[in-house]
Amino acid sequence: MNTLKRLLGFLWIALGPAIIFYLCKTAFHEITNKPTADTIIQWSVFVFISIPIGVGLVIFGWYASKGEYSQLPENSEEL
Repeated sequence: MNTLKRLLGFLWIALGPAIIFYLCKTAFHEITNKPTADTIIQWSVFVFISIPIGVGLVIFGWYASKGEYSQLPENSEEL
């Protein structure tokens, strides 16, 4: 199971920038097709909210690939 966690860590690291890239590409395409204020604001908010999520995926993947989640605490005394 720990090997699977480490391998999935690399997937999360790759998925974070891919999500940000795809979302920015889609936002650019939608804004150029319909350059109204509503569209610009909507896609700007989508990109602004999604960038921290993508960065969080990269950070989570980094820790997973380093094996930080190999031993999870069983109770609050192990924290």
